[in-house]
Amino acid sequence: MKIKPFGVEIWMNEFEDHCEFNLAETCVASLTIEQLLELSGKNDNVMSDLLPMKMTYGAIRGSDRLRDAICTMYTKQTRNNVMVTHGAIGANALLHETLVEPGDHVISVRPTYQQHYSIPESYGAEVDILQLHPENGFLPDLEELAAMVRPETKLIVLNNPNNPTGALMEADALDAFVAIARRVNAFVLCDEVYRGTNQTGDGFAPAMADIYEKGISVAGMSKTFSLAGLRLGWIAGPLDVLEAVSIHRDYNTISVGMLDDYFAAMALEAKDKILARSQQITRGNLAILDAWVAQEPLMSYIKPKAGTTALLKYNLDMPSRDFCVQLLEKTGVMFTPGSVMHMEGWLRIGYANDPEILRCGLAKVSSFLSDLATKSETAA
Repeated sequence: MKIKPFGVEIWMNEFEDHCEFNLAETCVASLTIEQLLELSGKNDNVMSDLLPMKMTYGAIRGSDRLRDAICTMYTKQTRNNVMVTHGAIGANALLHETLVEPGDHVISVRPTYQQHYSIPESYGAEVDILQLHPENGFLPDLEELAAMVRPETKLIVLNNPNNPTGALMEADALDAFVAIARRVNAFVLCDEVYRGTNQTGDGFAPAMADIYEKGISVAGMSKTFSLAGLRLGWIAGPLDVLEAVSIHRDYNTISVGMLDDYFAAMALEAKDKILARSQQITRGNLAILDAWVAQEPLMSYIKPKAGTTALLKYNLDMPSRDFCVQLLEKTGVMFTPGSVMHMEGWLRIGYANDPEILRCGLAKVSSFLSDLATKSETAA
């Protein structure tokens, strides 16, 4: 099997440890263990739980406690409809490995996480791209989707809220999307790792697993819940899908770590407090970013409705990678170039880090842009 290099991950691996202001980060500012214990109210009794814990493989599909906690974020899922995985990235990989065979027809939105089109392609599927456009608010064009589906379409993939645009499909749009999939009996895989970060309301859009009989939801602890270090995700969906996934999972995962399972359950049992923190950060920081974009003549964007990232359109005649490398070298600020997401001419910013990091980083970007504008005028 040959697969294309994973553009975003290669970029992050190359530069993430060498920046001062990480505005490429996609997780809400990470929690410390101390903060997690404080938010969960477990400071006094956590060691009494951990000390007698035997370091076995643990529950293969995830502990009952954890899967029950996951179910509280869905309206129709039970413990048996949930499988715990090694991060959402592991969930996505397992689902593509399970559902996609050579010759299958798969539709994926783009931009999105590259797993969702490069993995099916590597398995020999015919992958059609449903391109998201700024003039449509980076939402899927449902007429275009309806024209793309075929009787043999096996799988349709989206992520909601969208990475990198922050676009959000809400209930009516999701229902219309599902109606198209249902016509051809296709599975819909919805990567929902940013679910819970909507800029309004309780933060949650409907989950695909709850609204469609062949809908599959993937999520995890990294983005909304600020616990990427646990490397824990899950699949919620139909029982027959999970049974098929379990066959593949036995070959590459067995189980997640018992400590990961324990701390994830603890966090989700205190999810209201963690979500309140995350939403305070994402909503407050988006206001900072929005004000900055408004006063930067070389920058524009479609304001995100959810998530932790935005795509910035820059009005300069230079490749996005050159922009990002120069920015990092001169200021210590890290963005992600659109070129690694098949979106040349754009930049991805992660705005959910510590607010002071965002403010300082944006100030440095402003100085960088001012210098570029001056050089451009001088050259002209």
